[in-house]
Amino acid sequence: MKPNLLVRAAERVVEALMALDLALIVLLVFSNVVGRYGFGAGFAGAEEVSRLLFVWLVFLGAVLALRRGGHLGVALLQARLPRPLRRACAVLTHVLMLYALWLFLAGSWSQVQIGLHTYSTVLHYPNAFMAASGLVCAASMLLIVAANLLRVVFDRAGAMVPGDPEPMGQQLALGAAE
Repeated sequence: MKPNLLVRAAERVVEALMALDLALIVLLVFSNVVGRYGFGAGFAGAEEVSRLLFVWLVFLGAVLALRRGGHLGVALLQARLPRPLRRACAVLTHVLMLYALWLFLAGSWSQVQIGLHTYSTVLHYPNAFMAASGLVCAASMLLIVAANLLRVVFDRAGAMVPGDPEPMGQQLALGAAE
């Protein structure tokens, strides 16, 4: 399987996990509301599971948004710079992002280790399940940012440099998606 096909397959898996995650949250919250107001009793763990699923949903969405270049960015200043300076700014910001993501990864790993010995209040699952979402997010984002940094440094096609005009095909694809 080609790397590009593997990345697209991974994106589809993440999208499917997010859809399943959201469906479970809606089902849990709705059934708990119906149970409480209709029958006077609800599932005590619904709120706990919904919170866990929501955290995973947010972190998986953040990874997907980074992969697709969907995070907010201000490229007004970079767009006015010549291409070599835009690339230098991109390298600097990518190095800073890698450092921040490394801190995020190390902190998440510490929280996973702590969470192996602490448990949720109602269902008593290890709190490491919650912290693992940060670990997966940080590790995935590290790979995405590092890969783009290499493309920027070696001036490869597909490098996302803030301020660079988007290729015409990408503009058309984005316009069709909106």
